[in-house]
Amino acid sequence: MRIAARPTLAALFLLVACQAADQPSQATDEAAPPPGYDFEGPAFEFEEVVPGVYHARGTGSLAVGSHGAVIVNEEDVLLVESHISPAAAQAVVDEIEALTDKPVRYVVNTHYHFDHAHGNQIYPPEVHVIGHEVTREMLENGGSMGRSYQSFVGGLPDQVAALEAQVAAAEDEEERAELEGRLAYTRNYLAGQEAVVPVGPNTTLSERMTLFRGDREIRLLFFGRGHTGGDVVVHLPRERVLITGDLLLPRLPYMGDGYLDEWDDTLEHLKSLDFDWVIPGHGNPFQDRERITYQQEYMRDLQAQAAALHAEGLSYEEAAARIDMSDHADNYPQIAGAGVPPVTVQRIFELLDGGS
Repeated sequence: MRIAARPTLAALFLLVACQAADQPSQATDEAAPPPGYDFEGPAFEFEEVVPGVYHARGTGSLAVGSHGAVIVNEEDVLLVESHISPAAAQAVVDEIEALTDKPVRYVVNTHYHFDHAHGNQIYPPEVHVIGHEVTREMLENGGSMGRSYQSFVGGLPDQVAALEAQVAAAEDEEERAELEGRLAYTRNYLAGQEAVVPVGPNTTLSERMTLFRGDREIRLLFFGRGHTGGDVVVHLPRERVLITGDLLLPRLPYMGDGYLDEWDDTLEHLKSLDFDWVIPGHGNPFQDRERITYQQEYMRDLQAQAAALHAEGLSYEEAAARIDMSDHADNYPQIAGAGVPPVTVQRIFELLDGGS
């Protein structure tokens, strides 16, 4: 698979020089892969949801972060998400060769979170990396390396050290082999993260943008704050597909950077769109439109309970332990008794205290 690019004048001069040299050139067809690109087997599997539109999900051989989408147009390809590292982004570009030989000309960041946008740096300027203005700001100012990033990724060096100690102490050969496999994966994951230089989209929108690629219309829409301050959904009206990032998932989304008091209204706008399939940023594609209502109901209840406990003067840790969302367990089977993630309530309290 090719990434679309134009030959430069310098490159043409270099080609002439190589052809005129006395010694035969030993040109390399491809640049060296980015750090962290050390895995066996495919990193992604691709499920064709409708003709030419694929759901891309990790196989487990490489840390890739979010799920994404591949839209194969008449002359080019649009990718949704650049995933968790340059290595993961490169793996998608390489592996969609099995689907098409058309060049990647567009990449969409649905939002700024590291697992969706930390592969942007592999794309040359000729590729349009598109996202909301907030997404660009957060990637450029270090926001994608903040609390959420540290919570999920900051402990990798310690995990490597712990696994090294376990491998050294293991006496059972089968156990040692399993630990060595986990250690190799985690070292590779860490190498991929150490290579990250957050790069914002080079093309931004504030509310909407439409791309026409052959007979395909691709709408990029911002309906308001929700999972982050700049969530973009991708709507294919003819194919009746909606790609939602983490704004709408088949399970409960991470809420540590969210705006729960606005997320409900943002989701309401999705109900006006014509679609049969949702391709989410995590989880498998689904067709149940009621998932929008389920998520709205959960968030209204969570916001109300958290606000009441905030008014009582509880800390966010105390409130998180007391909040009971069991009434929503039929829609979200992972709920088991009282308690929600403390970072969710911490975020709600920040906003109630006037934060942004």
